[in-house]
Amino acid sequence: MASSIKPQPGIMEIALYQGGQAHVPGRTDAIKLSSNENPFGASDKAREAFSRAVHSLHRYPNTDHASLRQAIGDVHGLDPARIICGVGSDEIIHFLCQAYVGPRDEVVFTEHGFLMYRISTYAAGGTPVSVPERERTTDVDAILAACTKKTKLVFIANPNNPTGTMIGLAELERLANGLPKGALLVVDGAYAEYVEGYDGGAELATRLPNVFMTRTFSKIYGLGGLRIGWGYGAQDVIDVLNRIRGPFNLSTAQLETAEAAVRDQDYVKKCRDENMRLRGILAEALAEKGVPSDTSTANFVLARFGSAEEAEACDDYLKSEGIIVRRVGGYNLPHCLRITVGDEPSCRRVAHLIGVFKAGGA
Repeated sequence: MASSIKPQPGIMEIALYQGGQAHVPGRTDAIKLSSNENPFGASDKAREAFSRAVHSLHRYPNTDHASLRQAIGDVHGLDPARIICGVGSDEIIHFLCQAYVGPRDEVVFTEHGFLMYRISTYAAGGTPVSVPERERTTDVDAILAACTKKTKLVFIANPNNPTGTMIGLAELERLANGLPKGALLVVDGAYAEYVEGYDGGAELATRLPNVFMTRTFSKIYGLGGLRIGWGYGAQDVIDVLNRIRGPFNLSTAQLETAEAAVRDQDYVKKCRDENMRLRGILAEALAEKGVPSDTSTANFVLARFGSAEEAEACDDYLKSEGIIVRRVGGYNLPHCLRITVGDEPSCRRVAHLIGVFKAGGA
């Protein structure tokens, strides 16, 4: 008998999130290039901090995250009082929708944007509005044209996942200045550290009250398994989000490991430099084999094939050879495969195997 207990409108519109595949049946040596993880892992200083945290597992963590917020503020030159920490940037995105979106409100994002924007909008009872991109790149004019009096949030991942493309700070500011009154621009900077000299939108979020920035420790810091993110924006927005944040949403292990990681900027630079080198190797090798990609500013390459069928056949072949990449049909890119920039042997192997596939040797 069907249950009479019904969820709120919009909940059943949410497609279950599918993370990057991690295993290939029958193989123990698979190389995972599906989740944009740092192949070099966390820094030694972060690992040491995590090990020390075992001695305080019986203690509740602090509720204000003051030490981590201070560390983030020191490194990025930001006011710690205007920083909020969460369980990955996903939780910050969810807080924003929960706080500012309700029935009949609209949330705008680009057609190839991060899936959590749609999910969190539906969870809050709002209406997602997907806007076309221009050659897989954010189109500011298209976003502004889609905004109405109902628009409450506009999400822009910059660099974007899964395309790897980004727009400049001048375009972000033009977008912020053109939004309807009462709408908040959220700049998702999950991959910001991979772009040398880019602040992820921090200066805009400092200066403009309608700009909010999110960041994560899951990518370049190599802490995806711990789930730590943060947000930065106007004090009144932070005050609102803290009212719905759970008091113990981050553990002591998360807080202390993230603090050690963010203070180790030498390691961040090393990972950024190595990613840039290996990304070039991967993209050039794929291009030589007839598989184009846009210039990526992140830690992955979006490989484009002639059709969805070809992309799926290539993915099947790679899996048979122990290589796991990401199909991105859920991002409206069925003819593409997103390939994480792994270590050098992984990059060269996946490019070689795609070459074999394209040559008909699969």
